[in-house]
Amino acid sequence: MPTIPPGVAAHKREAEPVSPEDDEFRPLTAGEAAALRREQPQLSLIRVLLAQVVVGVATALMAALLTGRASVGWSAAYGAAAVVIPAALFARGLVGKMSSLNAGAAVFAFFMWEFVKIALTVALLALAPRVVEALSWPAMLIGMLLAMKVYWLALGWRRVFAAPSAKV
Repeated sequence: MPTIPPGVAAHKREAEPVSPEDDEFRPLTAGEAAALRREQPQLSLIRVLLAQVVVGVATALMAALLTGRASVGWSAAYGAAAVVIPAALFARGLVGKMSSLNAGAAVFAFFMWEFVKIALTVALLALAPRVVEALSWPAMLIGMLLAMKVYWLALGWRRVFAAPSAKV
């Protein structure tokens, strides 16, 4: 099956067939790999989780201040916690012993911990009306949404969220 090399204009794609020789794999040199690491440093899971906590606390305080109701602030905080707690458990599971055995174990561990994260999030949402008195569903969902958007923020500001050893 022919592939389209990057940078080929759409009108040229149909006119010029791609040969299998054009699609050869070429390993990076040490210099190219170092340049790629500088351009895209590894993210620090701890920094992303801490940013989620900060965003969750700020959202809860803003919600409480804007509405004048503490229950709205607690609802937003609970929504953020429903994202942060499962994400922290997921991150902890990924750095465990099982994830570093081999590639197959790492893939299995990823999917297992992702399932645990989703199940815990659903359980926390189901428990929300019992845990938070006078729960505000919109505030809780806003807290969840803003905490989840930290992932995109981390990808956009990679240098800020980079692991300390990855800093250049």
